[in-house]
Amino acid sequence: MPELLIELFSEEIPARMQARAADDLKRLVGDKLALERLAFTHAEAHVTPRRLAVVFADLPLRQPDLEEERKGPRVGAPEGAIQGFLKSAGLASLDRCEKRTVGNAEFWFAARKIAGRKATDVLPEIVTAAIRELPWPKSQRWGSTAFRYVRPLHGVLVLFDGKTLKGALDLGGATLAFGDTTCGHRFLAPKPFAVRNFADYKKKLRAAKVVLEREERKSIVARDAGRLAVKAKLGVKDDPALLEEVAGLVEWPVVLMGAIDAHFMDVPREVLTTTMRANQKYFALETPDGALAPRFLLVSNIEAKDKGRAIVAGNERVLRARLADAKFFWDQDRKTRLDARVPKLRSRVFYAGLGTLEDKALRLEKLAAELAAYVPGADATHARRAALLCKADLVSGMVGEFPELQGIMGRYYALHDREPREVADAIAEHYAPLGPGDRCPTAPIAVVAALADKIDNLVGFWSIGEKPTGSKDPYALRRAALGAIRLIVENKLRVPLYEIFNIAHLLHGEKETAGSSVAFDADDLMAFFADRLKVHLREQGVRHDLVTAVMALGGEDDLVRLLARVEALTRFLASEDGANLLTAYRRASNILKIEEKRDNASYAGDADPALLVEAAERELERALRHASGTIAGHLRREDFAEAMGDLARLRPALDAFFDKVTVNCDDATLRANRLKLLSGIRAALASVADFSKIEG
Repeated sequence: MPELLIELFSEEIPARMQARAADDLKRLVGDKLALERLAFTHAEAHVTPRRLAVVFADLPLRQPDLEEERKGPRVGAPEGAIQGFLKSAGLASLDRCEKRTVGNAEFWFAARKIAGRKATDVLPEIVTAAIRELPWPKSQRWGSTAFRYVRPLHGVLVLFDGKTLKGALDLGGATLAFGDTTCGHRFLAPKPFAVRNFADYKKKLRAAKVVLEREERKSIVARDAGRLAVKAKLGVKDDPALLEEVAGLVEWPVVLMGAIDAHFMDVPREVLTTTMRANQKYFALETPDGALAPRFLLVSNIEAKDKGRAIVAGNERVLRARLADAKFFWDQDRKTRLDARVPKLRSRVFYAGLGTLEDKALRLEKLAAELAAYVPGADATHARRAALLCKADLVSGMVGEFPELQGIMGRYYALHDREPREVADAIAEHYAPLGPGDRCPTAPIAVVAALADKIDNLVGFWSIGEKPTGSKDPYALRRAALGAIRLIVENKLRVPLYEIFNIAHLLHGEKETAGSSVAFDADDLMAFFADRLKVHLREQGVRHDLVTAVMALGGEDDLVRLLARVEALTRFLASEDGANLLTAYRRASNILKIEEKRDNASYAGDADPALLVEAAERELERALRHASGTIAGHLRREDFAEAMGDLARLRPALDAFFDKVTVNCDDATLRANRLKLLSGIRAALASVADFSKIEG
């Protein structure tokens, strides 16, 4: 059966946009084919720097015929309604209509057969519409045309059933006719050539020095890089993102090795690798012991006659100039102590309404001293020092050139200034964790600095009313809260968050926004933490409603204790006793809710033992009295598993009560006393969690 091949040939597409664009083109064309009833069995999308290509296999030569049925007016309807129906159905008379009973009335129905169009008539519309709808992050116009595309578009190859599809793309001022030709490598095989189908297209591209499949280009780079590294007795530094990017920069990958001048090797390895990676797209090499080797790998797009010697020499020359700049910054920055840079932070505004970076550094210094008391092993003096210095490298020349090295360079400068190693390490790690996959600091001083930075950000933005709304979070406050949660939970820190929030707020001072004072709401910030905690725990399989049930008790700001409650509650509800007690709780709660609403009264409080008539209610009262005392003790000792065990031991008495005692009896006094027993059940369970928040 026929195949449809489309290639959009253009100037170089940015590497970061290529994979998404290929998938978008396949999706857009595929959706439109389905909408036009042109089924296909298989589709592929390919992309190189200069082309997007998609192929759809086994399309029909024409659309299938369509049976259309239309309901008309009632039988006996006015003539005007009948004629309007016939006109819309394309019929001359009612002879081709039939009567059908719908409900209690008869209606006219018209059925007509719509012949399918030839695929060659439909496909040009599909192709041009799909090209126009490609959602590029950025696009441009060129020449005198009005059409927008990511880069100037030179050709549109469209083959159907081995023949060029008749059609053209209107560029608004010019047209680009569909063709059957494309071009190979820009330098190695630039002459255009015709193709017959996808297999022929792929084969001829290979002969024209173009590797069509992105994954194959990645494999070639990885394979050849590994071979060169092994030959030099080195290893390639693993960098999947760079490999992905490089595969989008070349159509005919050729891996070459270059050398780094020895006098640059005293510059920190992060500087060297960042310079090579960010600016030149070079792969770093490592010695067997993990040290950075004075070699690099580049991926050329040309198969040179001199085996790449001139290319390597040119790249070494460019790298030499870039590393000379980096070495200059490295040498100059070390002439100024890191603590001498702190006053220079006053020239940098942190955020309007939140002061300068110097203000932030001074706040962090004080907040770190408070937090150090809750981080085992954290020396308050070192914590203050790390917090004060952690932003100082932002005014260094190196970080000005390479912002991604902030924190990392601060560590090197601190070590050069003979600051304690734990202080230097904390400066490097205080931004972490940056995301779910990022390593969480565990060293005490690093934990303090990182936690102080995140809490200062959160409290500060809450103080000026700049909270995340909907999907918008321009200041990454959700990420900051998740980072703080991970720091606390993974290091099992017993941090009283309300107290820390209020201390951080005092350090910020009163804020004004648009001329009016903004009240800091610690409860609102704690609720934000709770929402982030649910997200964090959901990824670990913890039910969000159990977190809500524990948080609903109010005042709980110790995340470690909260999680211990949630864990105990999870195990409790997974047991037979827990599940049955939850059912009994709901029954008791529903009865109380109905009766309290009807009586306009509350039945909270202890039941009167003298009014207990039935043995089952006396047993329940005794069990409740005993459990209330023991549960309170277990909760004070944070022995939540035992508290849950006490709740489980209420189940037999509660089951017997519901089986043998009539709550809503005729005696009003007995009824009220029995409702108080149910209230006691509700209160006992509410001391552990709000069971009304538990779902399922």
